Order: sequence, then structure tokens, then C-alpha cells
Amino acid sequence: MQHPAWILILVGLVTIAIGAAWLLAPSISWFGKLPGDIRIEGENVTFYFPVVTCVVISLLLTAIIWLPGYFSH
Repeated sequence: MQHPAWILILVGLVTIAIGAAWLLAPSISWFGKLPGDIRIEGENVTFYFPVVTCVVISLLLTAIIWLPGYFSH
């Protein structure tokens, strides 16, 4: 069984990564503007859903979660 301290360290590293991404997000000009992202602008309303950006983030997070398990065996 894993020691609880490793879980706390992992949670801390993930929190730092999210904070760094949040801090650096304005300087990443392509983030949320990929081809396939849905943006509908009306006169008084704007609808925006970053479909492709969500898929890219999902793939990156899946790879990050999958790699430690792959290399531990």
C-alpha cells in the first residue's frame, strides 16, 4: 500500500501545475482558439465552447496520468 505522504505530494504538484497554467494562460495565444472550437456571436449574446481545446487537454491529462503507471511495471 502506498504511503499517504506520496498522495499529498502528488496533490501538491498537481495544484502547482494548475496554478502555473492559470498564470501563464493569457500568454498562450492559441489556447481556446483552435480550429474546431465553436464560437457563435449574435447581437446581444456570444456562445463559446472550446471543443478541440477540451479534447487536447483531455489527451494531455490522460497521458500524464497513464505514463507513471506504464513505467512502474
